[in-house]
Amino acid sequence: MGRQNSGRRGGGRNGTAGCTVTVCRGCCCGTERKHPGVDHAAQVERLTAGVGETGRVRLSDCLDACTDSNVVVVAPSAQGRLTGARPVWLAGVLTAATTDEVVEWVRSGGPGVADPPGLLDLSVFTPSRRVRQAVED
Repeated sequence: MGRQNSGRRGGGRNGTAGCTVTVCRGCCCGTERKHPGVDHAAQVERLTAGVGETGRVRLSDCLDACTDSNVVVVAPSAQGRLTGARPVWLAGVLTAATTDEVVEWVRSGGPGVADPPGLLDLSVFTPSRRVRQAVED
């Protein structure tokens, strides 16, 4: 598992911590070689601008779920954690439409607060326990 870089931090609604969106940018996710024609830098900019102050976006060198790239993990807000929500792993986040659905979900409260919009729930997958523990701890 690679190092993780914190992005801009934002507060959530009512001063509580919002969702954290972790975007994989390792060997498979975020590379022109693996996904030609995808503007990976623009995707991160779109996420960061869209999430705004309702949460934060951070980059990871590798989330170790390469077969499911582009991988994005949406960790619940403080409010979502109170409901028992856990981070949600999304596979194949490659289009502007899917990126916008991630933003919409985070702005609506994310895991444990709101259902994923549109077809985003079709991107949900469960990584191995070893991978999950490394990211969620």
